[in-house]
Amino acid sequence: MNNQKAPKKEIFANTSFEETRIAILEDGRLAELFWERRSNTNIVGNIYKSVVENVLPGISSAFVNIGLDKNAYIYISDVLGSQHDPIERLLRKDAEIIVQVTKDAIGTKGMKVTMDVSLPGRYLVLTPFQEFVGVSKNIENPEERQRLSEIIKKITAANVLGKKGCIVRTEAESATEAELERELKYLMRLWDSIQKRFETVRPPYLLHKDMDLVLQVARDILSDDVSIYMLDNKDDFQETSEFVAKITPDLKERVKCYDGKTPVFKAFNIDKSIEELRKIKVELANGGSIIIQEAESLCAIDVNTGRFTGSRSQEETVTQTNIEAAQEVARQLRLRNIGGIIVIDFIDMRKASNRHKVVDTLERAVKRDRAKIRILPITRLGLVEMTRERKRESTFSLLTEECPECHGSGRVLSSESIRIKIQREILNLTLGRPGGSLRIVVHPLLADVLKKKQDLIEKNVHRSVKIFSDPQLTWEDYRIILE
Repeated sequence: MNNQKAPKKEIFANTSFEETRIAILEDGRLAELFWERRSNTNIVGNIYKSVVENVLPGISSAFVNIGLDKNAYIYISDVLGSQHDPIERLLRKDAEIIVQVTKDAIGTKGMKVTMDVSLPGRYLVLTPFQEFVGVSKNIENPEERQRLSEIIKKITAANVLGKKGCIVRTEAESATEAELERELKYLMRLWDSIQKRFETVRPPYLLHKDMDLVLQVARDILSDDVSIYMLDNKDDFQETSEFVAKITPDLKERVKCYDGKTPVFKAFNIDKSIEELRKIKVELANGGSIIIQEAESLCAIDVNTGRFTGSRSQEETVTQTNIEAAQEVARQLRLRNIGGIIVIDFIDMRKASNRHKVVDTLERAVKRDRAKIRILPITRLGLVEMTRERKRESTFSLLTEECPECHGSGRVLSSESIRIKIQREILNLTLGRPGGSLRIVVHPLLADVLKKKQDLIEKNVHRSVKIFSDPQLTWEDYRIILE
């Protein structure tokens, strides 16, 4: 049983004409970020009438046209029908099917869709093509599970659910029968309207658009353990207040409008925390650190002890650092929205019991994360492999692009390498003939380094050299002028 004290949660929303940013703070620290830009609107959750463009039996997949620039991808496990049949029997070219976007386009990959549509409400999720009716496994209290299970069976029978399914969400803890029944009726009406639209429109066509970001957060995250949801846009505040008043009137007073002169993200130190997300090194409180390096399909995280020496043995020091690192890794994965395969290189521990302690800490720490996570046992070398559900691109990918200087490697030529390269080019230009003078123009920081080696450069190129700086030049760029 988890005896951890629940953190104090606050939500802040900043909306401009270009983007909406929503920050979730836990005990005053940034814990999660949501981002929606007008130039790249989020389509996860949208439902479309689509056309099958081509079926690829070799990879058990198909591509469907949902009306966007790039076709969406569907794998056989997301196709309705017998799982024993090959995809070419389940789908045919030009077939018109209903699909829902489950993952946005990430990097070179297009968006992923499923035919197994689901409609989320605040308390319930309606699954029109599944017959299962049950309660979220995240509701751990057995009495509450039993209460909700009895209510959902009663109201689904009364509302003639038919062959549809329904899942009670974690947010439904303490919800009344009337609230659950009202939402189920709403979701049933919504599905009926989607089906009617599907029968009358020509594909590709957007049948249902999920809520915008500020309302999604109000629906999915605003709950009793959130002390405030503060929005700095009056229209968003008005819309969110009306929405919350309908679905959870008890929480309406927690929705506030921010009207301070200092921008909301600056006033609550959120902008500063967002800037930190660009760093690959994260310092730990005890003096250790973690290095986070994201690649397209894998993220590697390295744990270092740094200056922390502990009070007893080396094994204890290492274990304490690894435990703190495990907590911070869980926070950073959620904050940076890192998905896919993640490999964590913890510092080696001799005792198996200490290795288990570290994995237990990691498993407890990721429980606050709403993404699906799978953690494999730690190896003797201290490696932990895990996967985290990826629905949208990471915060790092959103904020940054490939560096034109280092071409995405994160490294540039060393000053010593550039010095030798310049010398080689001078010798090629002068054919190795001695005498005369020349000028070398480089980046200001590089100029300081080369001036210290001026005697060596002159000796190697057999000429007198003058070194100048030009702030317009990049680190690896230079000019050689023969005089």
